[in-house]
Amino acid sequence: MKIGLLAIFSFFNFLKKAQAQDWANLGKYKEANAQLENIPRDANSVVFMGNSITEFWSNYNPSFFSDNPYINRGISGQTTPQMLLRFRQDVIDLNPSTVVILAGTNDIAGNTGYMTLEQIRDNILSMVELAEANGICPIISSVLPAYKYPWRPGKQPNILIPKLNEMLKKVAVDKGVVYLDYFSAMADDKNGLPKELAEDGVHPTKKGYEIMEVLVKKAINSKR
Repeated sequence: MKIGLLAIFSFFNFLKKAQAQDWANLGKYKEANAQLENIPRDANSVVFMGNSITEFWSNYNPSFFSDNPYINRGISGQTTPQMLLRFRQDVIDLNPSTVVILAGTNDIAGNTGYMTLEQIRDNILSMVELAEANGICPIISSVLPAYKYPWRPGKQPNILIPKLNEMLKKVAVDKGVVYLDYFSAMADDKNGLPKELAEDGVHPTKKGYEIMEVLVKKAINSKR
């Protein structure tokens, strides 16, 4: 019995270590990406790269992705260094025409450690440059408003997000790519998300995603 329990403990400890080693969660979409290899690529395909705000989009409105040549590659909790690490696998190798990059709020929250606004900007810039080098049109999204983070208090996202967005807008202008401004269309007077658009103040409701869908489609179509 003791040997059996020890074996079980060792197995789960091994799994825990293996998961910890896949820091960027490269395994999450590995099978889904492989399945796409056998499907003819739509010339207008778009990959959505992001965190939970992107990942949960498919839950609130799955038809937005199934009815369009859109591929969701959001992973909850991720920061820009993690996205940058998986950018080749989850974006470039899928050979889309466009990538919509929505990232940065988890960096401000410190999900994978402290990050300066400049470091966040530079990681997003690196994704933009990787996309361009591979013939993919990048769209830089503003970070969505947030007055505070329920899971990480005291980070002042209502102050830092507008500053980061100004940096991202400058990157878009300098690179001559589209800047997708969700923030201006969704922010309340405290630089947060109103409850009707995000019950927890961070993750959009169905109504919040409906606003985003109009804006992102306009941004995508502007490049065609």
